[in-house]
Amino acid sequence: MRSLPAPLADPLAFVGRYGTQGFALSIFVGLALPQFAAAARPLLGATIFAFLTITFARVDLAALAALVRRPARIGLSTAWLVAAPPLVALAILAVVGREALGPGIVLGLALWAAAPPILSSPAVAMMLNLPPTLLVCVVLLTTMLAPLVSPLLVERIAGAAVDLDVRALVERLALLVGGALAAGAALRASLGTERIRRHKARFDGLGVLFYALFAVAAMDGVLAAMLARPGFVAGVLALVFGLSAVGFAASLVALRMLPPAERFVLGYASGQRNIGVLVAALGAATPGDTFLFFALAQFPIYLMPQIVKPVAGRLAARQGSRDDSVAPAPPS
Repeated sequence: MRSLPAPLADPLAFVGRYGTQGFALSIFVGLALPQFAAAARPLLGATIFAFLTITFARVDLAALAALVRRPARIGLSTAWLVAAPPLVALAILAVVGREALGPGIVLGLALWAAAPPILSSPAVAMMLNLPPTLLVCVVLLTTMLAPLVSPLLVERIAGAAVDLDVRALVERLALLVGGALAAGAALRASLGTERIRRHKARFDGLGVLFYALFAVAAMDGVLAAMLARPGFVAGVLALVFGLSAVGFAASLVALRMLPPAERFVLGYASGQRNIGVLVAALGAATPGDTFLFFALAQFPIYLMPQIVKPVAGRLAARQGSRDDSVAPAPPS
């Protein structure tokens, strides 16, 4: 990567090699330094944009083109990531009851179910050495569908009409995703596919730094809530980790027609949702408990890659063995 001097590039490669650990650490930095979290909060949008740009620049276009020629997998995966979380949320509300959770958490659960998967999930797949191409395609598609689908799902799950600014949501998604796509294409054209592939660890490091800053910013106010209402915070944490686990388990069982590695990354995306997009659309109308739900939902997003890393490593090794078995021998 010629554009980066060695003193900067080498630390980036080091961070990239320990990407999942960096994700986990960033949550606790935000908790330990609440002033830093408050100062970083205005940078949420910029960090997500930069992270997305790097992710889109690294997409394997040949693999993506091959996938588009087989739309059945895209359709099945998209339908699953749109329908499965609302079904899980409705099942929880039917068993527990809306009154037991309270209106703020019910709305948070509805936002979780209605939101598209987190935009970082393809980059997490890359860090775990799992195939990201299907996930990139599906995450992009579900994000574009969000302005049409999410308000209806929120209203249905929350049990009452929720005042979502759909126009603002459309504009934010168009600027965020469309702008990052354009910037990623420009970065790819400038550096070249081969150079980007060769410096995988350094790009991983950049991604970790940008998304770690987002995590720190999302922790604004969480420490105060933990000290003031520890039992309530523990209950919400149990709920969001449970949602993540259910997403994994349900995907592994229901999507048996897909390869194990793709089921695994879709399971991650099923439980980790981009609630922040809908919280931004609600703006000042977001209740305090709903924002706390959004902040605590970042814990499984950032900790789960490290938790599942051993399983992902075995899947990546199996995937690599299959690729090697069909790949032509290199020239002598």
